[in-house]
Amino acid sequence: MDIRQLITINNKILSGQTVFKGTRVPVETLFDHLEAGISLDQFLEDFPTVSKGQAIALLDWTSKLLNTKNIDQLYEAVA
Repeated sequence: MDIRQLITINNKILSGQTVFKGTRVPVETLFDHLEAGISLDQFLEDFPTVSKGQAIALLDWTSKLLNTKNIDQLYEAVA
């Protein structure tokens, strides 16, 4: 899935924080929940505007990005 279908950045939404597309839920919130040991299902319960498909696709995309064997692609993606 194209990352532009999952997330958006708009200065008019939460001062330009990266959010799940179509929501006002910061992407960072998902990672904060997971880091705190809160399950994906609980995150989805807490933020019902984020679909399970969106959350899983973002985690999958992030995993692929961070596990790339081409370091130049990684640097380019985060630049």
